Amino acid sequence: MSNNIVEKIMLSHLKEGQYVKGQEIGIRIDQTLTQDATGTMAYLQFEAMGLKEIKTDLSVSYVDHNTVQVGFENSDDHKYLQTVAAKYGVVYSRPGNGICHQVHLERFGKPGTTLLGSDSHTPTGGGIGQVAIGAGGLDVAVAMGGGLFYTAAPKVYLVNLTGELKSWSTAKDVVLKMLELLTVKGNVGVMLEYGGKGVKTLSVPQRAVIANMGAEMGVTCSVFPSDGVTKKFMKAQGREADWTELKADRGAKYDRIIDLDLSSIEPLAACPHSPGLVKKVSELAGLAVDQVCIGSCTNSSYRDMMTASEILKGRKVAPTVSLGVAPGSRQVLQMLARKGALANLLDSGARILESACGFCIGNHFSPKSGGVSLRTSNRNFEARSGTKDAQVYLVSPEVAAVAAVTGKFTDPRKAGIEYPVVKEPAAFLVDDSMFIKPSPELRGTEVFRGPNIGEPPKNDKMPEKLNGAVMIHVGDKITTDHIMPAGARLKYRSNVPAYAKYVFENVDPAFHQRCQESKAAGFHNVIVAGESYGQGSSREHAAMCPMYLGVKAVAAKSFERIHAANLINFGIAPLTFKNGADYDGIKAGDKLTCGDWRAAFAEGRPVMLKNETSGKTIECVCALSGRQRAILTAGGLLNQTTGK
Repeated sequence: MSNNIVEKIMLSHLKEGQYVKGQEIGIRIDQTLTQDATGTMAYLQFEAMGLKEIKTDLSVSYVDHNTVQVGFENSDDHKYLQTVAAKYGVVYSRPGNGICHQVHLERFGKPGTTLLGSDSHTPTGGGIGQVAIGAGGLDVAVAMGGGLFYTAAPKVYLVNLTGELKSWSTAKDVVLKMLELLTVKGNVGVMLEYGGKGVKTLSVPQRAVIANMGAEMGVTCSVFPSDGVTKKFMKAQGREADWTELKADRGAKYDRIIDLDLSSIEPLAACPHSPGLVKKVSELAGLAVDQVCIGSCTNSSYRDMMTASEILKGRKVAPTVSLGVAPGSRQVLQMLARKGALANLLDSGARILESACGFCIGNHFSPKSGGVSLRTSNRNFEARSGTKDAQVYLVSPEVAAVAAVTGKFTDPRKAGIEYPVVKEPAAFLVDDSMFIKPSPELRGTEVFRGPNIGEPPKNDKMPEKLNGAVMIHVGDKITTDHIMPAGARLKYRSNVPAYAKYVFENVDPAFHQRCQESKAAGFHNVIVAGESYGQGSSREHAAMCPMYLGVKAVAAKSFERIHAANLINFGIAPLTFKNGADYDGIKAGDKLTCGDWRAAFAEGRPVMLKNETSGKTIECVCALSGRQRAILTAGGLLNQTTGK
């Protein structure tokens, strides 16, 4: 039988279920990664489940999100992460070592393996030939303990690449073109596989850029072949022994084939406030720019940074622009320093930022009020930058660097600058001294717990009847950043009662108080939403904190994959309207009831909601596997696992 690359990896890891598209299967996970914004709770849950040791081939705990240490909270969490990693056998990547996805690609990614990460951009690993999937922290905790990861057997789309990128056109433009084609919704249950003669023209870091932003399309992951280009990259990292060839069989089948000529790609930009609002840079030319940020897990490789450095060499940042540059890893930063590229950046007027996620998650370097910010990161959701009215555009490092010099959006092909050709090095600088690796001596480490670290909250068992009250009615494309703000608020990630005060902070600041009052009055709180609810981050707090506030159901036109799974894991029912028009017939404050609430889920029947305010009956679908129904009726995965 001929198999594509996705099928080869998935079938070799299949442990439960039948590999039939759309049906739930359980797969073995080889590697996991966590980062500090989601990892703290993941390890708290690992401990709460009574797990004693790591059973994957490799689990790595990265500290890259909350590295700004104002107050004790972030430092305390980092100490917790370091000590819990030592106790249970996890590799710990110290603050300053770099962004998890960039570092994992450099030092640990292996073709043909599975990687599960508590970050939605874990699919970056697809650039090296991994099935790399983002998930909630609770799912990752289960995988670390040797449990299976459950997902639907996917549809597989082949992106057939031909041609070669022209000067000033980049991998970022390729994935922006893909976002233009597939959009940011409607791709749940899909994995992308890149193939064709054009693949060999792309380096592993370029492939990783494309795989990274597949997350913005809502696909489960994106996978590239493991070929001679992959082997060369891994050899340069001193890891040639980890390389294996991986390619689709002749005659492999796909659910859809998308042809894309790389030579037709031109510089593109995603406009505010969605990665899917794509325009040509030439159409935006002349728009004044206030801020430029180069870096993030999307575009912070050695090649990206060297390219920006060469463009800025001998030039000055426009006086109206603030430029920040964040190399993706300590390896990249060290190599820039040794090459003299760091001096080029400093001489231009750039501010060198920490090798971390800071500006991407709004943790620092926020734009001015209403400011236009060009960023090489992957998301430009409203307020994500830390400034609610900022106008954030997503662009390539090339477009960003040229704009920093000109002070405005500029088509780089017409900027009068010679295109810098940067080649991948024959050998990267390898210094793994910022990893603390497991050892028998460390297993006796006492776990540190600061005053901001609480216990993982648990839900009540699903009630027999729903006595619901609609707390909020929101529109389409509500992201996890809308639900649970990041930035400075992330310091409360280990303290759910404190963090829950900020649920929907930028949408409806009174949401928290209203939920508390409704819960105290005996109601089950309900959220009503439009299409593609839960886009963006894998941050499970967007389910955990609403659960803490008494939310029992979200009724929406459609959900994104990771968030729907997180809702189930925390005992919140993800209901889909059978008739989308019913969405318009519900208002905030309406009372929704269901007399056989728990029985409907337990038996897999449609859920019939009665709107006591309008008198209408609303049919909802909640298509779950038997495993998911059991989790939901138990009140969540932690309840089910611990038997409480």
